[in-house]
Amino acid sequence: MAQKEIHSSTFLIHKSTFRSLLEVLLVSTKLGLTSFGGPIAHLGYFHNEYIQKRKWMDERSYADLVALCQFLPGPVSSQVGIGIGIIRAGYLGGLLAWIGFTLPSLFALILFAFMLQGLDVSSTGWIHGLKIVAVVIVAQAVLGMGQKLTPDRSRATLAILSTGMVLSWQSPVSQIVTIILAGLIGIILYKETNTEETPKIIVPISRKTAVVAIVLFFALLLALPLLRQFSSSHWILMFDSFYRSGALVFGGGHVVLPLLEQELVSPGWISSEDFLAGYGATQAVPGPLFTFAGYLGALIDGLFGATIATIAIFLPAFLLVIGVLPFWNQIRQNHRIRGALVGIQAAVVGILLAALYDPLWTTTITSAFDFVLVSLLFVLLVFWKTPPWIIVLTGACGGILIQ
Repeated sequence: MAQKEIHSSTFLIHKSTFRSLLEVLLVSTKLGLTSFGGPIAHLGYFHNEYIQKRKWMDERSYADLVALCQFLPGPVSSQVGIGIGIIRAGYLGGLLAWIGFTLPSLFALILFAFMLQGLDVSSTGWIHGLKIVAVVIVAQAVLGMGQKLTPDRSRATLAILSTGMVLSWQSPVSQIVTIILAGLIGIILYKETNTEETPKIIVPISRKTAVVAIVLFFALLLALPLLRQFSSSHWILMFDSFYRSGALVFGGGHVVLPLLEQELVSPGWISSEDFLAGYGATQAVPGPLFTFAGYLGALIDGLFGATIATIAIFLPAFLLVIGVLPFWNQIRQNHRIRGALVGIQAAVVGILLAALYDPLWTTTITSAFDFVLVSLLFVLLVFWKTPPWIIVLTGACGGILIQ
């Protein structure tokens, strides 16, 4: 009798776990199909679905999780989704939350990449329009991040110095060095930044597992660049480029643009036209901006290349969320770490401003008509709050008219 009760309770536990996992997948897929507007908008969609409708977390814990993911490098909205999935249904729940949120836009961008293969897009009007859209989207990101992250003269100055450093030192490591220096400056200037008391986040991750994840994150970050020096494997080169890009992005998906541009366009893997056309198309689909990597991977080596690129660029996000969640309550109260974060955030604004100028502005805005169109789209997006998909369609049509 007792044995029968044990089997019955085990069955109920498995059934409950399955229901939780299925619910995470269905809700995240709904979000992946409908979440337009970039990372900040995604967090609003998440709050509506996960917190208000389903009460999976309380308000303050959700705010704390968002703060954690803003502190970490990587795609903020994807990391928040992964974290909610883990808290709701364990590791598999985090994976399913990412799959549901990511696959819709990933499939759309891979299809777009296959449509472009074999075509000369350098002189196509609608492609030029998408490149102009990319300028508008990044300009909006610079404006919004600048207002939030560089509200005083010292941080604004640090941002401009970061812009100058990145533009004057065209190297794959320039962004890394800039971020490190900004963090050191932040420790000196902003270590007295106030910290708020927040409730603890309870997560089903042991500290031992968290340490393994953090060690793996840094091991890959250090080992892959060394490995590519001694290997001619095409896959190692790709994995390293996308992994480092995903691991070094502070401030959201837009900041991945200069990293990927240096990794892929400068060596000649992808043309500037294809790169910027895909970035413009990424604004027209819902879901995370990091699915741009799937488009790039598909251009490089088809479906398998898209798979490698997607896994590589999102892997740091998984490792960091798993590695930091159990320690976050202690880490975020450290004044030196908070000061470093303030400096790094200012540098991120500068790095994104540099990307706005080169390659976006210098390769796209080449005539008075281009300037008029980019100004019009910027006003529609920022002041009229026009949905991004309308901006994309308008930009494509405007590009055809300009041509």
